[in-house]
Amino acid sequence: MPHTLTLQSIRPITHNVHELTFERPQGYAFDPGQATDFALDRDGWRDEKRPFTFTSLPDAEHLQFTIKSYPSHDGVTEQIGQMTGGETVLIEDAWGAISDHGPGTIIAGGAGLTPFLSILRARQQEHGNLDGYRLIFANSCEKDIILREELERMPGLKLDLVLSDEDGEGIYHGQVDADYLDQSDLDFSQLFYLCGPPAMQEDVSTLLKARGVADDRLVHEDW
Repeated sequence: MPHTLTLQSIRPITHNVHELTFERPQGYAFDPGQATDFALDRDGWRDEKRPFTFTSLPDAEHLQFTIKSYPSHDGVTEQIGQMTGGETVLIEDAWGAISDHGPGTIIAGGAGLTPFLSILRARQQEHGNLDGYRLIFANSCEKDIILREELERMPGLKLDLVLSDEDGEGIYHGQVDADYLDQSDLDFSQLFYLCGPPAMQEDVSTLLKARGVADDRLVHEDW
């Protein structure tokens, strides 16, 4: 069922990521980690649906998305980043396979962090801390790190930052590859959550399974 949302505010999070806050339709529900099909409510754009994850809390009065713009792609996310208050978008009902199954290690690449923002925020709201949760967050450069200060403040969350293209103080320089996994003191019997660019997801999933992580201990979107 389609729903029309009115944009209340938009603010930059990084050089190419925006946080968009919308009025919430009465009765609209989602679980932390879920996404929806999202389209601009403009002529020529309504059929250009893209999946985006809710990053607000499920009981919040508003709906929020944290969206990265890709000007080199087909233009949808670029247009979203240029929206102004009062414009409308169309969304469908919530869907998605990523949800909170309890403490474990989250491996996220770039905008793949977004399903876990709502999960971590909701878990913190309910329990007061994130003990037992570890976030390995991979990006190209420091300027790409989404909501770094909020992540660093989350009580109990162990945060590991990984940068592939530059050095940063206290940050691992490289990729989430076999060497990284083997030296990171990970318990491969625990839960692992995974979201990121398709190639990264496939590579990391293969590496985790080779280290004994069973399918039922790996939480990810259906590929």
